[in-house]
Amino acid sequence: MIISQLEKINKFTRRELTADEVYIFSVILCDNEIDRDCERFSDTALEELKKLFVGKTGIFDHDAKSSKQSARIFDTELVTDSSRTTKNGEVYKYLKGHVYMVRTDDNRSLISEIDGGIKKEVSISCTASERHCSVCGCDRTKNNCTHMRGKVYNGKLCHTVLSGITDAYEWSFVAVPAQVNAGVTKRFSDGNEVHTDGLQQGAADSAENELLCEIRRLAFVSGGRAEADFALQKAAAMNAGQLAEMKKEYERKNNRFGIQLQSCTGCAEASDSDFCMK
Repeated sequence: MIISQLEKINKFTRRELTADEVYIFSVILCDNEIDRDCERFSDTALEELKKLFVGKTGIFDHDAKSSKQSARIFDTELVTDSSRTTKNGEVYKYLKGHVYMVRTDDNRSLISEIDGGIKKEVSISCTASERHCSVCGCDRTKNNCTHMRGKVYNGKLCHTVLSGITDAYEWSFVAVPAQVNAGVTKRFSDGNEVHTDGLQQGAADSAENELLCEIRRLAFVSGGRAEADFALQKAAAMNAGQLAEMKKEYERKNNRFGIQLQSCTGCAEASDSDFCMK
């Protein structure tokens, strides 16, 4: 382990820990790719998150109970991968967090699951004060526009660009992250980081992206965040025809229960997918 890493870790501890007492790994927290919610972070937002995530705790499923705390970020770095471009045609960038855990008998199985690739996907929780339409630039926290997320305009997928990050709360191990590429990279070993895992490619075309956004929206209305995450997990193995049928099924289900959906872009704090039940 590099000494400077241990020095950074010990800034967060009550006593100085030794190299044998800590387990270190790294996670991809977020990137500038358009995610499953048809949102993406601006370059400025990634720079802001880089500073804000130092010292933030890692939990499970965004459960804020202190008993769910498992790890802490001691350092971050913003990485540019010039060999890749995003769906929006930009050079791919991602925010990496370097994380430590104190080795105990209780977390031995968790460490094994991280090493074995079982605990891998992560999701972050933060606040963005600006949410701009990618088509017209309208800040949706202040005004509405006619462009719909998930639809294609002039060959470009409409999405929301997040910026003006005011706070970063935590990061969580989850089953289905909103950001496709977010997750654990290879852990540190013998003072050097092993090459990172290959990132998943956002292979869905714009039509499938639109269907996925709509499915998640309808599933969220039907059963909340848990239902939305479950729906996306099922949808990952479906083709376009099956996705269309899944969307129709959620529409029928919501209609049976008389659920109506209303835009929530005017709310002071936007929800997961910018909508609320009325």
